[in-house]
Amino acid sequence: MAPQLRALRRRASLTLEAAAGAAGLSPAHLSRLETGQRQPSLPMLLALARIYSTTVSDLLGETVAERDAVMRAADTEPTAAGGWTYFQAGAPGRGMQALRVQVPHGSQGDIVRVHPGEEWLYVLKGRLRLRLGDSTHRLGPGDSAHFDSLTPHRIAAQDPDGVELLFVHTLLQSPTATLCLGPTPGETP
Repeated sequence: MAPQLRALRRRASLTLEAAAGAAGLSPAHLSRLETGQRQPSLPMLLALARIYSTTVSDLLGETVAERDAVMRAADTEPTAAGGWTYFQAGAPGRGMQALRVQVPHGSQGDIVRVHPGEEWLYVLKGRLRLRLGDSTHRLGPGDSAHFDSLTPHRIAAQDPDGVELLFVHTLLQSPTATLCLGPTPGETP
């Protein structure tokens, strides 16, 4: 992605200082993104895509023409992992992934996760206990949370019937990226 960021900035005829200022970044931070020394957050990607008049998919080097934009419920197969059930809610292989997740009561409640990226979740059914750093939050249907995944976090169903979530995340360097993102086109699972 780093070379793509630099190429798009140059194509837009913007200096490092001008692009960084428009994105709300320091020139040094944008330089680190362009050299691959840092990974951008989702808000950074969105700001840079707007400035360069392109899409986040283009920034990530994705070839959108090869992927379906629409996921039909009848075409999704559940994937079970660690007691949770994942349903793809977006095309696999993208840098930002949407999932519908069913979390049974008592599964993985003690696992603390920390990884690069961002997460956004929305409670569809049930009640969720979300631990972010030293804070515990209880979320019900219609509640949502958006956080940096480097914050130690823990997700658990509060009710015996479990919880169902919509979950959007960027797992740019996480070891669980293949599970959640699926194989990239042309790759065998």
